[in-house]
Amino acid sequence: MSKIKNEKALLKKAMQIGEAYAVKAGYHSFSATDSADQKVECIYRLLVHDKLLTPLPQDQENGVNMKHRLVKWIAGKLPKDHPLLQ
Repeated sequence: MSKIKNEKALLKKAMQIGEAYAVKAGYHSFSATDSADQKVECIYRLLVHDKLLTPLPQDQENGVNMKHRLVKWIAGKLPKDHPLLQ
């Protein structure tokens, strides 16, 4: 797995967009007691279910790989001149 520049900021952006997508899809907002890992897994599984994200092999489904997959997803959706991609 290769390191992506600005990975933390890209993950934060992916979580913001993913959460907004989840709410639009009818999912209730996350509660303050939901952990970051729970949010990552929920958004990852929703995007996989809606075929917006390629699923990981089952033996590689873990928090780190899910976060990395979300970062790659958002990096592909942002315009090429976006500051987070510089």
